[in-house]
Amino acid sequence: MDKRILIVDDEKNIRDIIIYNLKKEGYQILQAADGEEGVRLAMEEEPDLILLDIMMPKMDGYEACKKIREKKNMPIIMLTARAEEVDKVLGLEFGADDYVTKPFGVRELMARVKANLRKAAFRAEPAVDTPAAGGAFERLDLNPDRYEVRKDGKIIDLTLREFELLKFLSGQKGQVFSRETLLEKVWGYEYFGDVRTVDVTIRRLREKIEDDPGKPVYILTKRGVGYYFDC
Repeated sequence: MDKRILIVDDEKNIRDIIIYNLKKEGYQILQAADGEEGVRLAMEEEPDLILLDIMMPKMDGYEACKKIREKKNMPIIMLTARAEEVDKVLGLEFGADDYVTKPFGVRELMARVKANLRKAAFRAEPAVDTPAAGGAFERLDLNPDRYEVRKDGKIIDLTLREFELLKFLSGQKGQVFSRETLLEKVWGYEYFGDVRTVDVTIRRLREKIEDDPGKPVYILTKRGVGYYFDC
């Protein structure tokens, strides 16, 4: 079955450009011109991925992302014409997996779509009761083949980017990485983000995997340097 992508953007010319290029790649398309309609389609149609604009009528992209993420876990890529740092960080705060700043290159957008769909496909495969391929860290089990993390045997619901960051850090236990290095290694060198993107994702990870996010035991901070995985 062809992958279905929901485009939520109030600018018809932007939707038309994205739709044209996605259809060339064989994707099925759903579209909405405002946040409320986007949320409705996300809930009813359950697309494989969502491209979500920020500045829209009725409901902005932040609120739409928040409402979708409360019940659904498909990849969400935020689209924004505003390049301010706070916009990028807020998208991650509300659960987005990735973002692209307008005007964007079509090749870059297609690459982001394919990468997020590929990771989601791995995570969507039925889980089996096999030992975690990534190893166990006290109460935390990481299985990169299933894009699955368990704590005390219970699955933890991570976004794709949160999982990628955890997998990278845990795979090189004890090694300290700067924010810039993590942006390059996890997001990709072509990812034109700011270092606060890393801080936000780390904080969200800690809220999900730590007993006390204020006193982490898995992902630690090396003051003035960066982050590392311990335990």
